[in-house]
Amino acid sequence: MKKAILGKKLGMSQMFTEDGAMIAVTVIQAGPCPVTQVKTLDRDGYEAVQVAFSPIREKLCTKPMKGHFQKAGVAPHRYVRELKLENASSYEVGKNITADVFEKGDRVDVTAISKGKGFQGVIKRYGQGRGRMTHGSRYHRRVGSMGACSYPGEVFKHKNLPGHMGSVRVTVQNLAVVRVDAERNLIVLKGAIPGAKGCLCTIRETVK
Repeated sequence: MKKAILGKKLGMSQMFTEDGAMIAVTVIQAGPCPVTQVKTLDRDGYEAVQVAFSPIREKLCTKPMKGHFQKAGVAPHRYVRELKLENASSYEVGKNITADVFEKGDRVDVTAISKGKGFQGVIKRYGQGRGRMTHGSRYHRRVGSMGACSYPGEVFKHKNLPGHMGSVRVTVQNLAVVRVDAERNLIVLKGAIPGAKGCLCTIRETVK
């Protein structure tokens, strides 16, 4: 991976292609992301670039992070993440990574935290069918048979059961970059990405 950037999901919209087809797009505010630290193979055992995103007031930053930002000569930011780049040694501390690292036609992978749905049953969580809704059936939206009869007489692991749904790390691969607005730090991608409006997302060069 040679290029990546942090961004914030602004929402979805529509665009028309050159042949007149309407497509759904996602607008992301990408960067600017100042470099706060460069990890080297000799000192840290691996190569990576540590970047920050979304400036905040100094009083909202913890004292250790405040010192870290001061050492890098960067204003306090809300998010700090590492990007493992092949050309990490070419980056300088204090320099900004902006949206123009990508261009129209590039293919990217986007990682974000999906929307949380809370505690849900198996019908919504896994798409299972429901039972008869007649009087006295006593089986409407329940799980169903839980296991075997006499042998092995237990419920197997990984059975689909009710539980917490959503709010997990999700990556959508091979999305096309439709437009890049470097002046307003915007990247427009074809299709949808995980997460709610305003969530942090990582845009990377695709691996496939």
